[in-house]
Amino acid sequence: MASLTTTNLPGLTLLNQGKVRDVYATSSPDHLLFVATDRISAYDVILRNGIPDKGKLLTQLSLFWFEKLGNIIPNHFVTADVDEMPEEVRKYKDQLDGRAMLVKKASVVPLEAIVRGYLSGSAWNEYKKSGTVHGIPLPAGLVESQKFSEPIFTPSTKAEQGAHDENISPDQGCLNDSMKAAELIGAELYEQVSTTALQLYKAAADYARTRGVILADTKFEFGLITSPSGEKSLILIDELLTPDSSRYWPLSSYAPGGPQPSFDKQYVRDWLVAQGFRKGLESGPEGHQGEGWVIEDKVVAGTRARYAEAVELLTR
Repeated sequence: MASLTTTNLPGLTLLNQGKVRDVYATSSPDHLLFVATDRISAYDVILRNGIPDKGKLLTQLSLFWFEKLGNIIPNHFVTADVDEMPEEVRKYKDQLDGRAMLVKKASVVPLEAIVRGYLSGSAWNEYKKSGTVHGIPLPAGLVESQKFSEPIFTPSTKAEQGAHDENISPDQGCLNDSMKAAELIGAELYEQVSTTALQLYKAAADYARTRGVILADTKFEFGLITSPSGEKSLILIDELLTPDSSRYWPLSSYAPGGPQPSFDKQYVRDWLVAQGFRKGLESGPEGHQGEGWVIEDKVVAGTRARYAEAVELLTR
């Protein structure tokens, strides 16, 4: 089964090629075309081969969550029906169907709004060293994958492609350099983003649990749109609660005290580390730098199966 890792839309202007999404301008001055490819990244490295249908699965799940959580905050979604998109887009229906969204243009808030409900991943690594998560002191004696008494907001900066996001202390203390979250985007907007992100996480986590899935943590992205009167309002942008931006675990096997089986790309991360990946080898295995990292067929199949299962469980 082939994967789509690069879009080819002659006549359309490619504005940005991210780790997964290609963003194009359209003839509508107020809208953009978002295309979810089958690319996959781990540790901010885009791997050479993709996961078949991954972009379609991500799009399907994002659309589900946009509708499910629309009562909390508006979002940038306009349509996923290619026949309803601008004329220059429609001729690429075969390539775009199921993986493209027409979205509202927005001014991106330069903050990765990360919410964590469980102690895992980089948060667990930090906690083991310092008893903190993103600079926030936590009680002693917590174990890996333990649920927090309340979800915590742990923002990071939005990095350019190929760079790493930088953690910021949400309480306006400094973790790296002297950067502070509220100073970065303004105290009023920061309060709105953090409050909304926590509301979204709690609603999504509660729902996921009814489907036998734990939402351990996730990342939201926000933008600002301006009304004709000049008033700016906050909306959700990009993807929403997909296995690329979230950590999903099966509830039935949850056991705090160690890593958990997952429906997300942690499977790829674990494989990459097992193959010898480390900082400094982003461009390829040792001795083969510059050649990139190629995922083994069985890992490709396993990742696709995990993504598909997550979509089935959450949207059935």
